[in-house]
Amino acid sequence: MIAGDAAEAIKKRAHLLGFEAFGIARPDSASIREARAGLKSFLAKDHHGEMRWMENRARLSPREIMPSVKSVLLLGINYAPLKNPMPELLRKEKGVFSVYVSGEDYHRALGRKLKALARFVKKRYRAETRPFADTAPVMEKPYAEAAGLGWQGKHTNLVARDFGSWLFLGGILTDMALPPSRRHQNRCGTCRACLDVCPTNAFPAPFQLDARRCISYLTIEYDGVIPKEFREAIGNRVYGCDDCLAVCPWNKFAKRAHDAAFHSALPEERRNLASLLALDEEGFRRLFARSAVKRIGWARLLRNLLIAAANSGETSLIPLIKPHLSSLDAPVRASAIWALKRLLSPSEFDETRSRHLPREKNPAILAEWNGASEP
Repeated sequence: MIAGDAAEAIKKRAHLLGFEAFGIARPDSASIREARAGLKSFLAKDHHGEMRWMENRARLSPREIMPSVKSVLLLGINYAPLKNPMPELLRKEKGVFSVYVSGEDYHRALGRKLKALARFVKKRYRAETRPFADTAPVMEKPYAEAAGLGWQGKHTNLVARDFGSWLFLGGILTDMALPPSRRHQNRCGTCRACLDVCPTNAFPAPFQLDARRCISYLTIEYDGVIPKEFREAIGNRVYGCDDCLAVCPWNKFAKRAHDAAFHSALPEERRNLASLLALDEEGFRRLFARSAVKRIGWARLLRNLLIAAANSGETSLIPLIKPHLSSLDAPVRASAIWALKRLLSPSEFDETRSRHLPREKNPAILAEWNGASEP
């Protein structure tokens, strides 16, 4: 077997399966060693917040996952939207979801293709394989840069010349010794668009992210009461944030996703805050059965919807908010209080508080009712 021929054959099969980007990286290239140092610094500063899974030592080397690994195959699929998502932020009556959850859960859609390619490699070359798409502690973005798929932009996400910031990543670890692709040169130049657009100033410096200030982290990964300093900035974003991705100038080369699995599956009318707040937990499970949104659970999405309702100025949402003052979930109760504080008149809010405050035992929620600072 000639390694170059095998790499070309794998690349062709990847394209037949629907992958639009392909590259190969060594497990321990110089750029990967640099990325490991960056990850250690990120963790040391506690910029990962509650994402303790990022501390898994296997993330520093794929050999912790597959001791025999010699090559890392990196693959990408375009998920670019039909139109710029930014104008949706002005439609305050709508709940805005990150573009990547518009269609089928990418873990499943991408995972099917990765497993098929891994089977091909295993059968043809009798090689050991381990596919992953956010399912293993592997630094996908640094490996994708090392494999020539693009470069990590100042927003820390991957940017590709042909796909802008809209590229799903997955990979396969293998014990095949394949020729590595050429690392992609960083082409951000002096541009600061992604840094300057961030509503919560989550970038302490170019190429650095403090996830604790990131709206994607706050609405997806964080399960507590969202700190007051970020609530207005969240606006009507109810799952994730695409601002730093959407403003990237390289998006002008991106074409809408070819794979129908990543086209919007949520009807326009179901994006209304009123419609979403009217859901119960069973309705949530049905509506998002095929979407990555289901991963955060109904309570966390409801918390986010209540923050968006507060920011909407829509007093018609008050009847949909009030029942959640009795929620067993503390972050939901806190968000409902904040929403009513913004939407009710002072006298109406005081009346509502007088009915609910005597029954409250949670100190953080008591502080919310009384308008105190975050504990």
